[in-house]
Amino acid sequence: MQVFCTKNHVNNGSNRFCTHCGEPLPLPVGQLVDKRYKIIRQLGQGGFGRTYLAEDKNQANKQCVLKEFAPQVQDPQDLQKAKELFEREAKTLKKLQHPQIPKFHASLQEKLGGKDFFFLVQDYIDGDNYRQLLEQRQSQKQTFSEEEVLTLLEKILPVLAYLHSQDVVHRDISPDNLIWRRSDSLPVLIDFGGVKQLPASQGFWFTQLAVHNTLLGKTGYAPEEQLRQGKVYFSSDLYSLAVTALVLLTGKEPQALYDSYQGIWLWGKEIKVSPKLEAVFKKMLAYQPNARYQNANQVLKDLPTKGATVAAKPQNPQITKLKTMIVAPGGKQTRQVISKIHQKTQLIANKMPLPVWMRPFAVSMLGTSVIVLIVAGSFAAVNAIIRGVSSISLPTLPTVSNPIGKPGNDKPNQQPGRLSQILSRRQQLEIPEAYFIRMVDNLFYAQKPELQRRALTGKSEDAPLRDEWAGIAENLLQKLEQAQLSPAARRKLGSYSQKDFDRWREQAKAGQFGDYTLKELTKDTNTQFDRLFPGKQGERSNLQTYGQIWYAIAADRVSKVQSGN
Repeated sequence: MQVFCTKNHVNNGSNRFCTHCGEPLPLPVGQLVDKRYKIIRQLGQGGFGRTYLAEDKNQANKQCVLKEFAPQVQDPQDLQKAKELFEREAKTLKKLQHPQIPKFHASLQEKLGGKDFFFLVQDYIDGDNYRQLLEQRQSQKQTFSEEEVLTLLEKILPVLAYLHSQDVVHRDISPDNLIWRRSDSLPVLIDFGGVKQLPASQGFWFTQLAVHNTLLGKTGYAPEEQLRQGKVYFSSDLYSLAVTALVLLTGKEPQALYDSYQGIWLWGKEIKVSPKLEAVFKKMLAYQPNARYQNANQVLKDLPTKGATVAAKPQNPQITKLKTMIVAPGGKQTRQVISKIHQKTQLIANKMPLPVWMRPFAVSMLGTSVIVLIVAGSFAAVNAIIRGVSSISLPTLPTVSNPIGKPGNDKPNQQPGRLSQILSRRQQLEIPEAYFIRMVDNLFYAQKPELQRRALTGKSEDAPLRDEWAGIAENLLQKLEQAQLSPAARRKLGSYSQKDFDRWREQAKAGQFGDYTLKELTKDTNTQFDRLFPGKQGERSNLQTYGQIWYAIAADRVSKVQSGN
């Protein structure tokens, strides 16, 4: 069998390196490494080699990550030196014991295709990286809010403090290397760059993959002393973290936020944040390393306080919002009181274990009470409510048997049983909540154009509409179950893009699909999609809705072709 590198050089299937350019070739799906780790799929590639998702046969097929460290050397002395450097880096990773750093399991040396390969084995983190989260936001013309970024900084700076206490500098902090972990909503720092850097300066290690050369950090994210001089300090990581935060806030890459001619960041123009946070960022981004914060704890101390604590992966505000509208007459003082009450009740709502669009149910009763008091002119009572709201501690809302949409189910302290079942099914299928809610919203409002996308309320008159929304949600879940998508394909719903199809085109062109062509992939995917969604052929290209499902079907077909099934 013939295989191709990313430059389309033809190679024998048994080769581990391209005979023309020396590029390491990917390990095939199903390959056993160390007679223990079975390759499931490739996760990515970088300057040192490729990263794979694998199953550990000795640990009940538990998923893990294999990071390839692939030298191309012939001299035994060079190979020995390479191994020493690799083991030194593995030892560094082994000593890192932090819940927000993937646990290191083993380092391996394996001979594959007549060549020596080194691997690091680490925990697999189930979640989306912040690059993917940002792209999801941008597809809906959104970015991260200042409060969300503050939450991220508060959660990740202690990780850097720990890392630096071990005399380790990450060197490569960016949205790609921070993962929002689904299990606890914490950011996890991945892809430590140390093993990529050391051999590059020695001249005996070949780590080039296509156009990706070995780098000490990403251009735009790494400070100049790191990119130009190869020097790193603890403050170099803080610089990269600040750039990452600005990218999440603005949705723009560093090059668009920095005027290289004048050597200044575009504060107030491209970057708009509160004065206190701007001051913190400016110090983190100082040109000279000694002018920056010298450790992560200093940054934590100077971070401005937030009005409310939000999740590291907040819900998208574009989804259906069943708001309780407070409209009352009164003077300036009264409006200020209402504004304060609204802010307080929103803080409570944000802490509730519900989808963001259901939280207003739990505060609608408070809002109604306030209106009554205002109308009655009981200003003192209103102030008492404001004080009381701050101390309210709401328990987890109970599930009741009355389905969503049925009259009489408007009590603000109950979570409808039908909704609970929908959310539970979505969670079991591991379908991203942001995509699922957006998809249902789009389908719902397409059927109800007369609503002009107005927000639904928790009142009884909107019960039939809520019932229709739930019916659409249930039907969508049923269709996704019938599609029999793999968990990986379902988890990526909402993140597929034209880049995926472009990659498949290149893989097919390189012969990685064998005799299977891109035309056949499109035809087979269309057939399955049309069987699931008859009459929706024109929606296949809509990446906001049905297009994501089309791509998920195609992704599974690609995986099956590559695995030989």
